[in-house]
Formats: sequence, C-alpha cells, structure tokens
Amino acid sequence: MLRQFEEGTTLDRFIFETTKSHADATGQFATLLKQVSLAARLVSSRVNRAGLAGMLGGTGEMNVQGEFVQKLDIYANDTFKSALEHPGVCCAICSEEDEEATLTPDRFHSGKYVFCMDPLDGSSNIDVNATIGTIFGIFSRKSEEGTPATKEDILQTGSEVVAAGYIVYGSGTVLVLAVDGQVNGFTLDPVVGEFFLSHPDIRLAPNALTYSTNEAYAYSWEPKLRDYIDGLKQSGQGWRARYIGSLVADFHRNLIKGGIFLYPATKKAPEGKLRLMYEAFPLAYIVETAGGAATNGHQRILDIEPESVHARTPLFIGNAENVADLEAALA
Repeated sequence: MLRQFEEGTTLDRFIFETTKSHADATGQFATLLKQVSLAARLVSSRVNRAGLAGMLGGTGEMNVQGEFVQKLDIYANDTFKSALEHPGVCCAICSEEDEEATLTPDRFHSGKYVFCMDPLDGSSNIDVNATIGTIFGIFSRKSEEGTPATKEDILQTGSEVVAAGYIVYGSGTVLVLAVDGQVNGFTLDPVVGEFFLSHPDIRLAPNALTYSTNEAYAYSWEPKLRDYIDGLKQSGQGWRARYIGSLVADFHRNLIKGGIFLYPATKKAPEGKLRLMYEAFPLAYIVETAGGAATNGHQRILDIEPESVHARTPLFIGNAENVADLEAALA
C-alpha cells in the first residue's frame, strides 16, 4: 500500500517515513537521499548567484563527451561527489563529467549503492538564465558491501534502478523523487533552507497533446519519424509543440502537464546522443513509476543492457499511449 503524504511535508520527514517501513533498512538509503538534498541546496545557491560569483561561462576544456565544460558543471560535479563519498553509503559514483566511475576512496566505507548522475544537465543554458538541472539514478550493488565496486555493480540494466530523481534549478528549485512506487515533487524554500512536498503522487494520464523535440534536425531523422510528427500537426486534434532545449526542463514540464519528449537518432549520431546510465535510465524509471513509458523506438529503455558508463541511446518518453503510438509508427 502506497503511503500518502500531505503537501508541506518536509523531505526529511518523507525520507524517514518511507524508509522506516522497510524492515531491512540500515539507514544508508536515508543518508544518501539527505546528502543529495544537501548537494542540491548547495548547487541551487551557486546557480542563483552564478553571475555575481564569477561562475558564468566555460572553463575552456572539453569533457569525455566532447562537450565544452562550464564552470558550474565542475562545481556541481564536485559538490555531489563530495557530499556522497564520505558517509559510507556509496561504493561508486558515475558522472557525465568523469571518464570512469569514481570508486569510494579506501579511507571511507564502500556502501550499498551506486549513484549515477548528470550533475548539471542543460549547462549550455546557464549564461542565458534558462532552466537547468541535475539527473540521478540509484542502484544497489551486487558485490559484497565494504569491498571495492566491480564492473557488475556499475553496469546494471535500468530494471535494477531502486530510486531515481532530478532537481530543476529554475524560478524555484524542485526535487522530484521516484521511490517505493510513487513520484513526489519537493520545492525548496530558500528562506528556511528545506524542501517541502509540493507535488504529491505525480501521475500521468494515458495520453496528452504536447510533443517536445528539436525539429531543426528533422532532415536527419528516419522518414517514419518525420511522418509521425507531420501526422500530429495535421491531425486536427490540437497538438502543441513545447521545446525548452534542456532535457531536464522539457521532461519536468511534460511530467507535470503531460506530453511526449523525443530525442531520436540522427545521421551524425546513429546511436542517439543521450546517455543511458544517468539520463535515460533515471527518467525512464520516473516516468514508468508515474504511469508513463519510455523507449528507444523499438525497445523499453529499462530493458537495455549498457555496454559502458557513457553508452548512448535515442529516447522517446512520456504518456504511455503516446509512446505506444510512436513505437507503432516506427515499427
């Protein structure tokens, strides 16, 4: 039975109430979520003051993805790793910004969980004050706790995600968490310094009439996808296009209001561009928990077996019937 929470419930209380119902709880999962909350508050504060703190602009370097690194990328990456390494709850942290997974240093306990993150999604939007965010997924390790993490601990399928979430840093800072079969959103009160439940038990309707995609690349899509989008426009059903250009922001809008987000493969990126482990897996877990669906066009996202930490995938995600219609159009 799902526990119901009232608006205004603090995130700390939510974590306590959720974890105490598990007889095998050791406190590590609760501590992990509290450290995520701490890192989110630190990054939110720095994002809000970026222009005054000299944090706008790039570092002049490129990361392992071949993308230009922003100053806030480095800050967010370091902040989350610092918050999660020392409490003894993680055995490894996988990040978009790091070439390899970061194993918990020997001086700290190697805990029960693997934490995968995009520390600052949409960072190219930082300088124009558009919405950006953090995406994360959590796995339980397979090897013995207290030992160094193994490849099998890190490269798990999305069906083995135990919790996932994201934080959006926009007009307000919102942390959305999927755990125990429920999706809840918490908004940060910057005066109190605490997250409060603002979006309880988020659920998606079977379908919606909004699509989000960058149609500038339509010339490079497969013809069946172009036909699908053209069909939406010509259907007379009142379809709307809404595209922000930041994955976490577009996904958040569609989760709250309904819609399908499309990031297909192109001729230049036949395997897709979004990262499986720390973008597609967490968002797919969230959307399925809320009653939606996620696919690469031919296969459920959570069933894909990653070949590397930075494996990529096309992503079509949103209301379940919309995703099913898209898969049928591509079949």
